[in-house]
Amino acid sequence: MDQNKRPETMERITTPELAESFIAKQIEALKAQIGDKKVLLALSGGVDSSVVAALLIKAVGDQLVCVHVNHGLLRKGEPEQVVRVFREELGANLIYVDAVDRFLDKLAGVSDPETKRKIIGKEFIDVFAEEASKLEGISFLGQGTIYPDILESDGVKAHHNVGGLPEELNFELVEPVKFLYKDEVRVVGKALGLPDSMVYRQPFPGPGLGVRCVGAITRDRLEALREADAIVREEIGKLPETPWQYFCSIPDFQSTGIKYVDGKGQRYMGWAVVIRAVNTVDAVTATVPEIPFDVLCCMRDQIVKIPGINRVLWDISEKPVATIEWE
Repeated sequence: MDQNKRPETMERITTPELAESFIAKQIEALKAQIGDKKVLLALSGGVDSSVVAALLIKAVGDQLVCVHVNHGLLRKGEPEQVVRVFREELGANLIYVDAVDRFLDKLAGVSDPETKRKIIGKEFIDVFAEEASKLEGISFLGQGTIYPDILESDGVKAHHNVGGLPEELNFELVEPVKFLYKDEVRVVGKALGLPDSMVYRQPFPGPGLGVRCVGAITRDRLEALREADAIVREEIGKLPETPWQYFCSIPDFQSTGIKYVDGKGQRYMGWAVVIRAVNTVDAVTATVPEIPFDVLCCMRDQIVKIPGINRVLWDISEKPVATIEWE
């Protein structure tokens, strides 16, 4: 039997009851595989790695060591949420690594999208490997591989920063959700008690805001993007039916704006925020849903108060010809 093929008899996990059954079976399987040894997991805070972490905590407790690397390209509040949920609420053995300066210094002045991706991916692996080298007794590496990863990329979770296992780390893989589709992972996450903000976390590229801060990343533009992104997610998230994905980008150009100082208008150069919302089934093609104009205006009124921003645009381009992300 192909070890990377989903069993034909495996039932789709669509209900809490089916999720509970899956969790019970996985806990037994994880205990049998890991025994009394330790597992290392790169915990991004995304739904896949979070569900794997929660499963492993139930199965082997403090034999799991989670490493959360804050590279400065996460969305507002995400590093704090990972620490709160896993260290404080679930009692995980969590190592938090503040690598913001390290990543942003390496990215300074780099404008090519692929070069940015390579820098972020390599630096993530380097940081993770450094943390792993400080630990003793690690025999396994946990990964949030899901079934589409196997179908699309030969088993390597390519959309995560960890583009593959560092050669010097000779660990056996632990992949408890590798036969699940994303919707099934979410059902399992709910059954494990993870918060909705984590279980229903929007698709997020491995390089994070690094590919939404278009062009060469600067710290001030990155912070403006982080604040604007939080507003977009908050306001569109209130709609009765939310799009498949919604976010914003900040292109690397400025336009003329007006600000008032002592009652007098002064011209200045500021950035534009581009709001993006799409619907899709497979991410190969995407359509643009209609966002109510009053919601757009509500976002606009908040976003233009962010220092450095003077315009708000709405991207209505479909895929093709445009891609979902700007980079």
